[in-house]
Amino acid sequence: MNETNERLKAAVLVPVYRNKTGELILVLVRRTEGDIHGGQLAFPGGKVASEDKSPLDTALREAEEEIGLNRTNVEILEQLPNVFTQTSRFDITPFLAKIVRPEKWKIAEREVAEVIEVPVKELLKPKAHGEEIMHFPQWPDPRKVPFYRVGKYQLWGATYWILSPILKELSKGNWNI
Repeated sequence: MNETNERLKAAVLVPVYRNKTGELILVLVRRTEGDIHGGQLAFPGGKVASEDKSPLDTALREAEEEIGLNRTNVEILEQLPNVFTQTSRFDITPFLAKIVRPEKWKIAEREVAEVIEVPVKELLKPKAHGEEIMHFPQWPDPRKVPFYRVGKYQLWGATYWILSPILKELSKGNWNI
């Protein structure tokens, strides 16, 4: 956890592609256990490094490092609104990206436990939505936290707040994907 009140800069890709049948697929990663975000569903990305020229450079670098997504197979469709995580104090810049899915994901096992590809239409079903009371030491009180069910996992937190505002728009085809 960030012990100061300093905001840490981070960036993520929100990768989407159409599979062979034309279905729109969202790519997520499940973080490896061990840190504050261990086991959580997320988008590929991470902290801005000193060598990164921009948040976009961070997102592209991290996606390549974490899941082997080469930046030449990424088309940025839009920079989405930043999301701030109160628990870990990350100020995250997300980028919606149309990708060419690699034949095989190259997972950085130290950071990523698995790549999860979920049809966008599955996240729009009422049964995919839920809420749960959660409490973290950094929070003064327990809170009701919304989430999407993704298989046996819950997608919540910053990933939820990045995805939620664009999910219906993705399903309507408002971007050329």
